[in-house]
Amino acid sequence: MNTRTISSLEEEIGNIRQELQTLAPMHPGSISSQYQVCGRAGCRCVDPDNPERHGPYHKLSYVYRGKSVCRFVRAGTETLLKERLLVYKRFRQLTDRWISLSIQRGVIEFFPAAAQPAKPGKPPRQSKRFNRPPRS
Repeated sequence: MNTRTISSLEEEIGNIRQELQTLAPMHPGSISSQYQVCGRAGCRCVDPDNPERHGPYHKLSYVYRGKSVCRFVRAGTETLLKERLLVYKRFRQLTDRWISLSIQRGVIEFFPAAAQPAKPGKPPRQSKRFNRPPRS
């Protein structure tokens, strides 16, 4: 494990906080494109020789508070929505990194023996609890 000082961890967390404050509007999810067949007689989508489906129609899918949400995106707004999706991905990267750094700090503060590398040549101590013979 790479041991770092608390001050270096706090410095990186501070940088993450600053970047989080600069983020633009965001939205979770992903966009997919769909093509539809209307089925009307004589329409180009049901042409037996060269069918051309209607579309693309863009659909946003995401999960919020445990519920799956799917919505069609208005034409012309998919570019702006894709930018918001990228901002959300950056937000998630930053918060995941912050959590990782906080865990590292907790290991240093609360479990100092785990933060230091093991001494060479000395095997780790094993629990006697798991070395008992099985019961009959």
